[in-house]
Amino acid sequence: MTWIEILTLSAAGCAAGAINAIAGGGTLLTFPVLLMFGTPPVLANATSTVGLVIGTAGSIVSFRGHLKAIRTRLFQFIPIFFIGAAIGSWLLTQTSDDQFSKLIPFLVLFATVLFFLQGFLRKSATSSKSKALWFSIALQLPVAIYGAFFGAGIGILMLASFGFMGMTNIHEMNALKNILGSLINVIAAVWFIAVGMVNWPQALALTAGALIGYYLGAHYSQRISPQKVRNLITAIGLIISVLMFWKQFG
Repeated sequence: MTWIEILTLSAAGCAAGAINAIAGGGTLLTFPVLLMFGTPPVLANATSTVGLVIGTAGSIVSFRGHLKAIRTRLFQFIPIFFIGAAIGSWLLTQTSDDQFSKLIPFLVLFATVLFFLQGFLRKSATSSKSKALWFSIALQLPVAIYGAFFGAGIGILMLASFGFMGMTNIHEMNALKNILGSLINVIAAVWFIAVGMVNWPQALALTAGALIGYYLGAHYSQRISPQKVRNLITAIGLIISVLMFWKQFG
């Protein structure tokens, strides 16, 4: 790789890490940059996943103060995320990115609107908390499949589902999102490495930037008021939606 490619990928990894730590969607930065340097789409997707997975540890460390509060949720979600990530990783090796990518703009936009309206939806819900919980748990399976298959906007999807099940502390929601998101990425990364779908020089360049970006994004997001974080997440979701619609249909 040239120095320009190394620096560009590191910068993209840093920005993606910060965005992932706050709301998710960092793949939308790293994936097109890899394509720009001539990486084939499926290889670029797998390389992006592996390049960003190590940096997730930085965001988990920054949210360690919330781990005790979300311990029960973790035990509820981890099994279904494990299954979903395994399915999504396998699907990527069997299906082209183009077939599924046309759905991504609609999924991200739906999740963003759902997240924005979650307070109203919680107040108007007539179902019991138990039903909302089980619905949210069941919803995580397609989320995990999608996350391992492509992953852009998965943070928005998870945050929306957490809000629907009654979680209100945005920092606890972010901590849960980052841990479960890292689980998806670890499973997908192991699969992609095993089948030889990773461009290692590019992945390492992404990792170098992501380690910094993940930590900074998680650390500084907790210094902002919860409402501002919610507004920022909604804005990021809308921007991601516009970019994906433009990419697919523009």
